[in-house]
Amino acid sequence: MVDSAGLEVSPVRFGHRPWAGCALGYDQPCPSLSWRLLKAPEGWKQEEAEVEITDHHGRVSVHRLHVADQICLSWPGEPLESRESAAVRVRVAGQDGIWSPWSATARVECGLLSNQDWSGCPVSPDDSVGREDPAPVLSRRFTVEGTCAKARIHLTAGGLFVAYLDGRRIGQDQLCPGWTDYRHRINALTYDLTDALAPGSHRLDVLLGNGWYRGHLGWQRLTDFYGDRLWLMAQLEWLDSRGEQVLSGDDQWTWHPSPIRSNDLYDGECRDMRIPLLEVRGAVHPVQLLPMPHVSIRPQEAPPARIIRRLPGQKIITTPSGRTVVDFGQNVAGWVRMVVRGGRPGGRLRLRHAEVLDHGELALKPLRQAKATDEYILSGTANEVVEPLFTQHGFRYVQVEGLEPDADVKAGDFQACLVSAVMESTASFTCSDDRLNRLFENVRWSTMDNFITVPTDCPQRDERLGWTGDIAMFAPSALELFDADAFLASWLTDVANSQAADGGIPLVVPDVLDGPRLTCGWGDAAVLVPWALYRSTGDEAVLRRFLPMMDGFVDGVQDLTRRGLWQGGFQFGDWLDPDAPADQPMKSKADPDVVATAFATHSAALVAQAHACLGQEDQEQHYRSLADGMAQGFRDEYVSPNGRILSDCPSVYSFALDWNLLETDRQRQGAGERLADLVRASGFRISTGFLGTPFICQALTISGHADLAVRLVLQDHCPSWLYQVDMGATTVWERWDSMLPDGSINPNGMTSFNHYALGSVVSWLIQGLIGLRMDAAGWRKVTVAPLIIPQLSFAELRLVTPYGPVNFSWRRQDSSATVSMHLSLPVGVSANLVLPGGVSGRCDHGDYSWILPDPNAKPTRQTQIRTIRDLIDVPDLLADLIRALLAIDSPSYRGSQADLSFCAAAKPWLDAPVGELPQVASQQGFLPDAGAIESAVVGFLQRHGLAPAGQAKNQDFDQ
Repeated sequence: MVDSAGLEVSPVRFGHRPWAGCALGYDQPCPSLSWRLLKAPEGWKQEEAEVEITDHHGRVSVHRLHVADQICLSWPGEPLESRESAAVRVRVAGQDGIWSPWSATARVECGLLSNQDWSGCPVSPDDSVGREDPAPVLSRRFTVEGTCAKARIHLTAGGLFVAYLDGRRIGQDQLCPGWTDYRHRINALTYDLTDALAPGSHRLDVLLGNGWYRGHLGWQRLTDFYGDRLWLMAQLEWLDSRGEQVLSGDDQWTWHPSPIRSNDLYDGECRDMRIPLLEVRGAVHPVQLLPMPHVSIRPQEAPPARIIRRLPGQKIITTPSGRTVVDFGQNVAGWVRMVVRGGRPGGRLRLRHAEVLDHGELALKPLRQAKATDEYILSGTANEVVEPLFTQHGFRYVQVEGLEPDADVKAGDFQACLVSAVMESTASFTCSDDRLNRLFENVRWSTMDNFITVPTDCPQRDERLGWTGDIAMFAPSALELFDADAFLASWLTDVANSQAADGGIPLVVPDVLDGPRLTCGWGDAAVLVPWALYRSTGDEAVLRRFLPMMDGFVDGVQDLTRRGLWQGGFQFGDWLDPDAPADQPMKSKADPDVVATAFATHSAALVAQAHACLGQEDQEQHYRSLADGMAQGFRDEYVSPNGRILSDCPSVYSFALDWNLLETDRQRQGAGERLADLVRASGFRISTGFLGTPFICQALTISGHADLAVRLVLQDHCPSWLYQVDMGATTVWERWDSMLPDGSINPNGMTSFNHYALGSVVSWLIQGLIGLRMDAAGWRKVTVAPLIIPQLSFAELRLVTPYGPVNFSWRRQDSSATVSMHLSLPVGVSANLVLPGGVSGRCDHGDYSWILPDPNAKPTRQTQIRTIRDLIDVPDLLADLIRALLAIDSPSYRGSQADLSFCAAAKPWLDAPVGELPQVASQQGFLPDAGAIESAVVGFLQRHGLAPAGQAKNQDFDQ
């Protein structure tokens, strides 16, 4: 029996809200509870817990729970109602029955849970105030008598709102109330104003902006999509000497135009700085009262967007045309805050935003129709600060126009304000290769830049939509990098609300395109994102909430299948396959029917697992049978007995291997070997698109070719991840070649430098390279099986799970031919170990260290070089061969494509003896300069003791 002394319990977490100790404006009457065991003796395990709840009347109830887990437990008390609060603390006991000290108290308070809780109605400027008119300010005066004991304000709007009390901004949230599908639901936010309401008169002002409600949306430049009138709902409730007081929407509100002359999320904002933001100039006007919206108004579930980082300008650039450009050194989403020194009264300052430079000038073409320009009419005040309220841009560079010729502009006068949902960073990765570190950071930045209020494709051009296919592929990575649980759960609510009767979901959510449809990859977001959310959190309530949508999509696909096959219809396929024509990104190597059937099978299998998690055996069996039938149809139609798959490209093999779609060992081995050969033949360049990329490295790893996955990730020629890094990328690109090797921008009209989808490789860095794999939902059980590769001297990972952080690191000790390793596990997490030197076993929470043999230390095993394949598999040999081919300056082997040219030529000859290498390199003598090529290759073989054909025996090469 383990002594329970030394236990320490964290404050509880409510639902998927931050671990902040207070959840104000909560959106559910029964918040789930989680806590962490910050300290516990070795071997200790939780057996039970007590939850103490003090309600808003001061009544205390204690609930004993016989639970071994502490994540997302059901609320044990009475349901909360609107405005009700509770204080909660917890203590735990182990097998010995000794209780820990109580945790610190955490508080939860519900917002307005029903439309009926709003006592007023929406107020609006008159209907003449259009989208292109100045942003209106709605105002209301009120009085507080005596001391204010408690005050809350609840706010929402048709449009964006920024609220002020007595001229001081309420809260730090940006772009409120965020973007939901306003046809189904609208967010409301709650703020505590208790300390701000002193006795006396006060004034409440709320600025309204167009935002997503009636501003531009999509490349079609849609406007007034949800409505053509801005409106506000504000409900201020406080307790003073008179008792409970309520200020809500009524005819006592007034409005007047603000100095924000125009505002649009895509185009930017124009503001007259000569007029104070809230000042009334001229007449004030009565508001008009509108009917209560028919849609649900609910407390906001997703974390709000805020300015989470401010980056100072790094340098001032004078472009070839003489323009002034600020480089922030990082591609961000948000806006610029600038201190204007020496501005002329009435002068017009313009800030134009872009992600990259093109021949030294601001690259505006990738923005398409988005103007991305903020304009300010200056007051001439010394050190005037300008910053927008109702727009958002994606940029690294800002062009400054309109300053006086003698203006003293410094990089430090500018700040790039990163605007993103407030999420805890949950993963950090570092290793001895700075390029991999930069790649990891690039993916983190693209996530922050595109997780503002919905998971968007890009933050800069005239699009910025919640593409379902992008997040379907990226959700597991996003949930490893950030505590994005509430963010994605909120978005999934709109996905579920927009599902059609046939099970289809829109291509983008919120939907501003052409409605729901059944489409593989994109439609599979209805299954893949909830499943990723459940796996990340261990919260079964996620499955109960979204299983109807998951079932509906799979049922809809089943109706389209014949003999287990999903064939025909509209499909994006393996979108943006690098081998597809630039203007036809659907034209991938992967047959769309093969891809669709693979995805349908996978989603059906996941839905079966989801029902199993909830103990729903009948439904589990139904969907498992459906998945098995689809898998059989896939094999019968598309897979040979040896594992060759129709369309014979890396993506289809990756799907089949990762999702266990193959039946026999012969098929699995054959598919794995064929995938490996295709990767070799590609010169270890990426040849997958949006759908295949998340799975290829894992498929190589599980099929016994982890070394080839490493070479794929470490490739730096285009197309590859590190090519982008070497080209100066600070975020992930939409296309593998968004910037061409000569530094010019891909001329296709669809080119973004900030898309997270291809960044899904971070999951392999975590699970494949570092080797930290999830074995049970919520990371309760993990496997630690690192790849100790010769290309790195150290690697380390910190991953924050629901139970706390897991830390793992290894470092090569060159002098002793050993590797030192360290692992720390939080209470509640156990690990299965698969370490070098045959070290294995299981361990629970605590700190562990090992000194183990370096599997890459010299002398190594000898690799026999019998075939062309064997040679390609030795990186140093292949690199030396390419140097030999480059030295002859043949038109067939030039520049960064020389290795690709050789590997492509070698594809049909991988099993050929290494002695035939000269003929393979010269393509049987048909290449120009064939003689010189063969001579160079013979010299290469002789240098390495690998004689030409007719003389070569099986040779060994020290690796």
